Amino acid sequence: MPSAFKKALDSGKFVVTCEAAPSKGTNLENMKHHIALLKDKVDAMNVTDHQSSVMRYPSLGGALLVKEMGGEPILQMTCRDRNRLALQADLLFAASRGINNVLCLTGDSVMLGDHKDAKAVFDLDSSQLVAAIRRLESGKDMAGNELDGGVRFCAGAIVTPEANPIEPQLIKFEKKIEAGAEFIQTQAVYDLDNFKKFMEYARQFPVKVLAGVILLTSAPMARFMNKNVAGVTVPQDLIDEMASAPKGGALNKGIEIAGRMIRRIKEENMCDGVHIMAIGKEEKVIDIMAAAGL
Repeated sequence: MPSAFKKALDSGKFVVTCEAAPSKGTNLENMKHHIALLKDKVDAMNVTDHQSSVMRYPSLGGALLVKEMGGEPILQMTCRDRNRLALQADLLFAASRGINNVLCLTGDSVMLGDHKDAKAVFDLDSSQLVAAIRRLESGKDMAGNELDGGVRFCAGAIVTPEANPIEPQLIKFEKKIEAGAEFIQTQAVYDLDNFKKFMEYARQFPVKVLAGVILLTSAPMARFMNKNVAGVTVPQDLIDEMASAPKGGALNKGIEIAGRMIRRIKEENMCDGVHIMAIGKEEKVIDIMAAAGL
C-alpha cells in the first residue's frame, strides 16, 4: 500500500516537506515539540542522518518518533557510515515498523563533522542504495538470497541544480532515476531563473522534484554558505537584502525571502513542491509557509 507521502506526490498537489533534526543526545523534547508543531502542517518530515557528519540521535530513531506521534516520516540514509549489510538491515527494520519513505544520500565527508578520526565506509553510493531498495522489493537481498517477508518504499535521492559545472550532477541525476528514484529533493536553490532551466531538463524524466529552500538567518550566514557549502550559491542581491534588514530583523527578512521564493515556485509551477530547511529554527517553518501563502 502506498505511503501517505507517495499518495501526496502522485496526487498532483504542491507537496511540502520539512526537516526534523535529531538531537545531540537522548533529550528529545525539542524534537518532539517540532514534530507536534509541524506534523499536521506538512506532507512529510525528513529526519536527517548525522547531517554534515555530526553525530546525533539516529535518523531511524527519529523517524520512529515521527511515526509514533502521528506524522509522516522520510528516513534519511547515508552510505558514509554503514556497509551494505547494515543498510539493508536498517531498511528491513524500517519497513517492519511502517516507515516507508527513504531519502538515499551518499553522505558528507567526515572531515566536515565532529568526529574527524571516524572511518568513512561508502560501500555503496546513493544510486546503488536506491537500486538495493528495489532489489529488496523484488524479494531478494543484494547477494541474491530470498527474503522471508517483503518491503515497499517510496525512495528518493538528491540533486544539486546550482552545481558548477552542472554536467556531473545531470549524469548522477539520470543514474538515480534509472536506479528507481521516485522523487528528487534538491540542495538549496536561490537563483530561481537558473532553477527553471534545470527543471526544463528534469521534466523529461518520470520523477517528482522538490525544491530545497534553506532559511537565511543573516547576511554572514549567506556568505558562509557561499564559501563553505558545495553547490549552494546565494546571489549578491539576496545577501544585500539580508544585510539591509533593521537590527534584530534579519530572521524576519529571511522568512520573507523564503516565503517569496516558495510562492513563485508554486505560482510558476516550477516543480512538484518544496523541502523547507529551517536549520535550528524548525518552529519557523509555519511562518515561512504563511509568508508563501500556503
